[in-house]
Amino acid sequence: MQALFPHTHATLLAAAMLMTGTAAAQPLPAPTLARAPFGATPDGQPVEQFTLTNAHGMRVRVLSYGGIISAIEAPDRTGHVDNVVLGFPTLAGYTVDSARGGLFFGATVGRVANRIAHGTFMLEGQRYHIPPTEGTTALHGGRRGFDKQVWTVEGTAVTADAASVTLKLISPDGQEGFPGTLTTHVTFALNTRNELSLHYRATTDRPTVINLTNHSYFNLSGEGSGTVENHVLQLNADAYTPTDANALPLGAIAPVAGTPLDFRTPHRIGARLRASMPQMLYAHGYDQNWIINRAHAATPAPAARLSDPASGRVVEVLTTQPGLQVYTGNSLDGAYAGPSGHTYRQGDGVALETQHYPDSPNHPDFPSIELRPGQIYDETTIYRLGVEPAGAPTP
Repeated sequence: MQALFPHTHATLLAAAMLMTGTAAAQPLPAPTLARAPFGATPDGQPVEQFTLTNAHGMRVRVLSYGGIISAIEAPDRTGHVDNVVLGFPTLAGYTVDSARGGLFFGATVGRVANRIAHGTFMLEGQRYHIPPTEGTTALHGGRRGFDKQVWTVEGTAVTADAASVTLKLISPDGQEGFPGTLTTHVTFALNTRNELSLHYRATTDRPTVINLTNHSYFNLSGEGSGTVENHVLQLNADAYTPTDANALPLGAIAPVAGTPLDFRTPHRIGARLRASMPQMLYAHGYDQNWIINRAHAATPAPAARLSDPASGRVVEVLTTQPGLQVYTGNSLDGAYAGPSGHTYRQGDGVALETQHYPDSPNHPDFPSIELRPGQIYDETTIYRLGVEPAGAPTP
């Protein structure tokens, strides 16, 4: 796949090999997978943690509760390894604190990620009602979305190239107001090329709607290290979906040119974070849906590149989804602390949520999120980790 952004996959992988002392011609040790208990939910359901590790020093931790990515550990340009996503050290953080605060740290979000206006939509001539969770808006699947449920462990696998775990969740007809029994599978796989892939598949027995994403907040300087304002972001997006003051799409498609939302060339997240554009005032920062420059297709395409000049860490995001919600943690207020013991405040992480557009069921011109019996929902997102060399130009 041709890389859109300045530092190609080959450059990132070569840097990783140098850090671990692995020559390109030598075969790499296979990734590994470990499985361990991770406590129990308040109602007594056991939860497991899966740790995926590769030879470049990457380590990814996945919980069966909420399909949560609780850690992504990656080396910087000197080989020092840090966790680069926000989260909690114990299960209680996810089952109590995150649920109460609406944080969604690392979670698999569904049945419909993002917002549904007034918690209602029409499908096949029938109106459905989803419990509102943000004023009159239904956000991220209702009061008990996929992030607040224990998933079944469907299987694990280790090959010469990747280690993976597949989780399964059956959402019954009528759960949170959604029609149809939806069976969802998510495979988390870490390979020898420093790629963490998330493969989503789902089927239904009745017409329904579905929009899945992962809600990891990245801080490439390391979890608990403070603001991401000096991170450099580039987006493969010429347009976005403007919203009203309630973060609901107006139904229009607007160009990013001439606005603080123009990340077509890389620049610091903080450079325009305090702009007075109404879109920025509504969200208290960045919390918009960008339209990725390509048609929806089966092959993951470049969507975003995030880099940290201080550590050298880079994450490239590729996806089959048509949209990308970028959220700069605007609601983080210091009420919660992560594994580092440091509290999280506004701007301490940035979520890069690949998905369909917000409120799609109420906008016929948006790409459809309808799923019918006999169809398979099939989407993939790849987070490609690496480093860039010291002295790389900073926008």
